[in-house]
Amino acid sequence: MREAIEKVLDQVRVALRLHAGGIELVDIEAERGIVKVRLTGTCDGCALSNITLKRGVETALCQAIPEVREVIAV
Repeated sequence: MREAIEKVLDQVRVALRLHAGGIELVDIEAERGIVKVRLTGTCDGCALSNITLKRGVETALCQAIPEVREVIAV
């Protein structure tokens, strides 16, 4: 599952880099379907980071990997 998540995050990273941001995979709670990430660069602390996380990252991961139910920023 980690490899599949990283593959999707690689696609997301392309968009985040356009705004000098980034994302790191921190942890996976596979049994609960939770992916924990850390937003970096200008995404860290940005007022729109929650929208990026939920509408961008979470949507992409849930569509590509049905086992993923939620993405949480840590």
